Amino acid sequence: MHRRTAAIIVIGNEILNGKSEDKNAAFLISELRRLGVALSRITVIPDDLDDIARTVRECAARFDYIFTSGGVGPTHDDLTIEGIARAFGRAVVRNPELERMLKGYFGDDIDETRLRMADMPEGGLLIREREMRWPVLAIENVYILPGVPELFRSKFEAISHLFQAEPFYACAIYTREDEFDIAPRLNRVAAAHPDVEIGSYPVFTEPDYRVKITIESKETEAVERARCALLDALDSDSVVRTE
Repeated sequence: MHRRTAAIIVIGNEILNGKSEDKNAAFLISELRRLGVALSRITVIPDDLDDIARTVRECAARFDYIFTSGGVGPTHDDLTIEGIARAFGRAVVRNPELERMLKGYFGDDIDETRLRMADMPEGGLLIREREMRWPVLAIENVYILPGVPELFRSKFEAISHLFQAEPFYACAIYTREDEFDIAPRLNRVAAAHPDVEIGSYPVFTEPDYRVKITIESKETEAVERARCALLDALDSDSVVRTE
């Protein structure tokens, strides 16, 4: 079973210098999880053409889906479109359909600043959904989303069905044993069950357990096999609960 992977590229000096808080990556983390897509990378980069092009090119070659956030406005520091075009060796072109839409919205006397919003990488696609006034731009496996959280959220929600994959299956085991003590046993179970992902998370604020162990896979049977193996390996008197 192919495990769909994704990367989020947050673009903007304002995020790096603290003038704005990034909310889009946090939103997309939970959304991708719900869709069954494994998020493999989050990176925050400045408004720099070379940096945008290099990061997009590298991520697009490694992951199934790339989502960019920010840098698609009309000002001098909105470089995402040009950077993504450069990543794929494409020119930036004015899309006639977007231009007509903009003129219909702003009027035929629209200025060049507003018309710039019709520019996109050559060969890109417009993804249209009934819920959206403006389509989402995409090229190859890169989906170009705005940085404004409300717009980012609404645009992604409108196209989220495109990324639906097989769901993740997971369970958790809570134990009073110390993480240092169970580490060798966890390592052995993890090595014997490479088809699942096992996580160990010590907790210092809960009175009834010390470690939460998670087991995750795209296959329910694999999760159950690893769960049974872990329960056999752990001190049964110290296991508080499973869920």
